[in-house]
Amino acid sequence: MPEDESLGALVAQASHQISTLVRSEIELAKAELKFDAKRVGTAAGLFGAAAFIAHLCLILASFAIAYGLIALGLAQWLAFAIVTVFYLLVAALLVFVGYRRLKGLAGMRRTTRSLRTLAGGAGAESAVVETGPEEVAPAAEPYTGPTAGQVGAHREPVGAQRQSVGGPGRESSVDAS
Repeated sequence: MPEDESLGALVAQASHQISTLVRSEIELAKAELKFDAKRVGTAAGLFGAAAFIAHLCLILASFAIAYGLIALGLAQWLAFAIVTVFYLLVAALLVFVGYRRLKGLAGMRRTTRSLRTLAGGAGAESAVVETGPEEVAPAAEPYTGPTAGQVGAHREPVGAQRQSVGGPGRESSVDAS
């Protein structure tokens, strides 16, 4: 009967059941993750194959455009030169746009400012923090409050001051703080 079991036995049984449940949940998570990882790997392979085929189509389309220009009466060298220059311009435009996107990165300005403020070391007062591509603002004033080591320094150590509690005949004592 369950009523005859001791509290210790019930706690041990509950602990065993909880650990079994946790292990089972971990195994289930591993199995689901393994299944999902296989699907993600397969999808990545399919995307890679599609990108390769799209690249081949771009090459074939480039030849088709060049031969179309030849059919319009341009010299063969000129037609292929036009297609090449077009792709160079597209590549240059993409590089320019990518460079502009990288130039706008924040570069962890808040973290740098926070660390400088916390450090409060040499040069923190004269440091300059950039707030934007064209704006420059003075750094925030360094923190001047108490440090972590100073916060509880005014308190007395435990056991330094004890007072007796209770009425006559009681010998118990507690900390005054």
